[in-house]
Amino acid sequence: MLAQTVAATEVDLLVVFMLAAGVGVFVAKVGRFPYTIALLIGGFAVSGIQAVFGVQLFDIELSHDLILLVLLPPLLFEGAATTDLESFRANIGPILALAVPGVILSVIVLGLVGQYAFGFPLLVSLLFAAMILPTDPVSVLALFDELGAPERLSTLVEGESLLNDGVGVVIFSALLALTEESLRTNTPASELLSLSRLASTAFEIALSSVGGVVVGLVAGYAVYRVMVNLDEHMTEIVLTLILTYGSFLLAEHYLHVSGVIATVVAGLFIGNRGVEYAMSPQTKLSIFNTLETAAFIVNTFIFVAIGATTPVRQLAEFAVPIVVAIPLVLLARVVAVYPLTAITNRFTPNGVPRNYQHVMVWGGLHGSIPVALVLGLPSGFPPGNELRAMVFGVVAFSLVVQGLTMSRLLDRLGIATRSDDQRLYELLNGRARATDAALDAAERLRKRGDIPSDVYDDFTEEYEEEREDLRDAISQLMQENPDLRREELLIGERRLLQREKNAIREAVQNGVIGGDVGDRLLEEVDLKLNRVNDGESTVDEQEEAYEEFWRTQAAEFGLDIDPPGEGTTD
Repeated sequence: MLAQTVAATEVDLLVVFMLAAGVGVFVAKVGRFPYTIALLIGGFAVSGIQAVFGVQLFDIELSHDLILLVLLPPLLFEGAATTDLESFRANIGPILALAVPGVILSVIVLGLVGQYAFGFPLLVSLLFAAMILPTDPVSVLALFDELGAPERLSTLVEGESLLNDGVGVVIFSALLALTEESLRTNTPASELLSLSRLASTAFEIALSSVGGVVVGLVAGYAVYRVMVNLDEHMTEIVLTLILTYGSFLLAEHYLHVSGVIATVVAGLFIGNRGVEYAMSPQTKLSIFNTLETAAFIVNTFIFVAIGATTPVRQLAEFAVPIVVAIPLVLLARVVAVYPLTAITNRFTPNGVPRNYQHVMVWGGLHGSIPVALVLGLPSGFPPGNELRAMVFGVVAFSLVVQGLTMSRLLDRLGIATRSDDQRLYELLNGRARATDAALDAAERLRKRGDIPSDVYDDFTEEYEEEREDLRDAISQLMQENPDLRREELLIGERRLLQREKNAIREAVQNGVIGGDVGDRLLEEVDLKLNRVNDGESTVDEQEEAYEEFWRTQAAEFGLDIDPPGEGTTD
């Protein structure tokens, strides 16, 4: 019996990955078609065939526990670990505003309006709002990367999603408890939503969120301390996977705080501090390749499964509330994004541009979290079938319609910044890197005696000639495109400043310099990074000169140091 069950599961997984392979070939041929959306459409095709012909092509049950406990943690951890903490901090104002008060405001608006639009009791309407509003931007982020959208826009979209998933799940859990109590005791919502009860619920939500942060930090730090004293990349991969699932389970099932937030915080910690201080280059490459592969496989399964398990007959039965829900969900998104970003723009020096706000409204896609939450409703929950159909319907519209029109929106708003010049630069730069790597490899082979000297000479002569041609082409392209040159200057400067920070922190950690001196030097580098993130170079001759702290200190001690930009003359 067990063997038959395992064999059936293997067949289902084989169907998933055969479909994924076919979709991959299609996307490679078509281009500019999001892979995850193509997977979803393929899953819809499977669902349609099952409904029309009565055959069972996909027999894996997509459950609440499967999504939240098995599939979600690696997605959350990978997304957090690959988030640049400096960029995240630089945009923390709008990210927090949209992820916390933004979600709460959206839930209230959609819940109040939905009470009349859907005919639900208030608590059920609020519950639907809490289920559907967490965002899942995986397909949008892939499109951002393909089209060359600004890094800051990607940070805003992904940062908000990482946090609002946790906030949404916590709000959903609190509202589900209130709704079940109302149905069980026949107590009206007006009594349950008293001021004291709301305050108690708000405290529970805050406690769960803060508890998730603490668990994530403690778990992340514990694994980090082990990694600092370990240099074995395979073991560190295992530790990372333990942290991925362990932080979620410890928080959610043992301490009863937010597992989503715990996993995100642990991922941010390991993906930034762990990378800087605890990982060798080989370990970093191995861990991030493992996380990327795991996230890809999980996303493949989730999007095919969502499509294949979409209740086609229920979608048709509840078509009217689905059609009503779609614009209301977008309205709730509008009510949160525009006012809250307007407020944060008044208090932050680098506000969120209006065209970014448009993208954040339309790009707030809904995916695995809403599906997991609606599948987690208790059996017999009224009106469970209608809520399930509405969630699947809104998710399908969001991923397919909004996802497929995102590239056109980016083009119309002028945000798709990868011009023909940039594509040419990437082509030349990529080939130049490959040529340098080939020459380095040839030199190593020659030193080991693996290739004869005359073969080495013939080989390197051709590559060196190509390298010179590539350098000339890149130099000419930069001269003809000052904007491209400036952008590459800022990118390079940002990377160098990050290396400076790492070196200063390592010097403090090793006792080479004192903590107070290290803090002052780090503060100075952070000031430079802020200028670079605002698009202002600290080394460009056209910019106002930037005098480093060490120069002023040296001058006070009477040391004769040339000002920046002025060398000594013979």
